[in-house]
Amino acid sequence: MSSVIELHAGPLRLALRPDLGGCVAGLWHGTQPVLHSFDPAQLGGPRPSACFPLVPYSNRIGQRRFRWQGQDIELAANVDEPNTLHGVGWQRPWDVVDADATRAELRCAHQADAFWPFNFEARQHFELTPQALRMHMSVRNTDDRVQPLGLGWHPYFTKRPGCRLQARVTQRWEPDPTLLPVRRVAQDALDGDVTLMDYDNVFEGWDGVAVVTEEPFTVRITSDQPYLVVFAKAVRDHFCVEPVSHLNNAIQQPDPEAHGLRAVAPGQAIAGWMNLDISLA
Repeated sequence: MSSVIELHAGPLRLALRPDLGGCVAGLWHGTQPVLHSFDPAQLGGPRPSACFPLVPYSNRIGQRRFRWQGQDIELAANVDEPNTLHGVGWQRPWDVVDADATRAELRCAHQADAFWPFNFEARQHFELTPQALRMHMSVRNTDDRVQPLGLGWHPYFTKRPGCRLQARVTQRWEPDPTLLPVRRVAQDALDGDVTLMDYDNVFEGWDGVAVVTEEPFTVRITSDQPYLVVFAKAVRDHFCVEPVSHLNNAIQQPDPEAHGLRAVAPGQAIAGWMNLDISLA
């Protein structure tokens, strides 16, 4: 099967690269990119793609190690920094379970290795309508041990003058120099020009709605996930608005489940969804 899957609905076109971490290469309204999009045939890897899955955890695990149910675990490096980043799903090929003109299902069956020492199966469902992209992800523990699981999405938007982000949040985690959260502080709602923002933070108290206004579109992001990661740095031509299930580095907190990470029994699963509703601004 081709390494590129394209879905079409009305003016919207979605391109997927199952072989590159099950990522979204691009989302277009006519010829105009909605996300920070790339020709799927030219995309060289998942990290610069329009969106990729975060599984079995979001963001970083500090110094690539953690203690879980009495066992000390050290992970192999998956990026060029002291911490691991974004799990393993974005760096693995995904199988195509099913695909037609407007829907696709991808599957990643992970076998325990140095990058994640538990077996799991993740599935992504994509549905394209003339007005929206709807995404659903589930992660099932196929190991014989309880394992920590989380999930999320990493959509990129192109940063242009006048691009605006709005999201109701109540708290922000301040990071240390290695970008691990260390202190929770009060946070007003996000509402402003993205080119003037300077965030690489995870936010709490999110109500599940974020709005990106970028001519000629308004993109309304909705999700059932409780945390929002925003990456908007002045030196980049893109920014990220990421619905996720847990705090960055939750696994090193005294009570990881209090920060959204789930302890999932063998055979059980977690799931979540993210929708992008697109209208002309």
